[in-house]
Amino acid sequence: MFSPKIQKLIELFSKFPTVGPRTAARFVFYLLKTPKEKVEELIEAITELKKKIEICSFCFNPFESDSEDLELCPVCSDPRRDKSIVCIVEKEIDLEAIEKIKKYKGLYFILGGTIFGFKNKKEKEKIEERVNKLIDRIKKSDSKIKEVILALNPTTEGENTCLWIQRKLKSLPIKITQLGRGLPVGGELEYADEDTLSSAFQSRK
Repeated sequence: MFSPKIQKLIELFSKFPTVGPRTAARFVFYLLKTPKEKVEELIEAITELKKKIEICSFCFNPFESDSEDLELCPVCSDPRRDKSIVCIVEKEIDLEAIEKIKKYKGLYFILGGTIFGFKNKKEKEKIEERVNKLIDRIKKSDSKIKEVILALNPTTEGENTCLWIQRKLKSLPIKITQLGRGLPVGGELEYADEDTLSSAFQSRK
C-alpha cells in the first residue's frame, strides 16, 4: 500500500487524459527519483502555464500573453487571415496539425471534444455553449463568416458531431463543408501527414 502522499499524487495524475493508475504511479516514482531542482523546474513551468496562458475569446485556442487585455490569439488577431472561413476542430492539437501544412489561411474554432464523446454532462454542455456562441457571431450584422469547414476526426463520434453541428447551422446563410475523404476512417487529424491533410482541405465539399 502506497503512502497517503504518493497515493494522492497518483490519483491526481490519473485524472490526466489517457493516463491510468499504473502510468500515474510510474510518473510519481519517476518524480521521486528526479533531482529536487528538476522537480522545482517542473513546478515553476506549471505555475507559469496558469499565469501566462490565456484562452482566445473567439476560437478558444490557448496562447501566451503578457497582457490581460489581449482576448484574441495570434491567429485570430492576424489581419492577413481570411475572416470569411472558420474551420471547426475537436482539439488544440488538431489546429496545430492543420497549421503545419501552411495551406489553410482562415480562422479556427475549437470544440473541446465531440458532443457524443463525453460521459460528463458538463463537458457536453460546454461544447453546446461554444457552438451557440459561434452561431451568435455568425448572426451578427458585421459578421464576415461565409463558410464553416467541419474538420473533425473521421471517427464515429466525430461524424455524429458533424451531423449535429450541421443541423445547428443549417438555417444560417453560410456554406458548410467537410474535409475530403483523404483521411482514413477512424483516424485522427493529429497523426495525418501534411499531404493527406492538404488533399482533404482541397477536396472538401
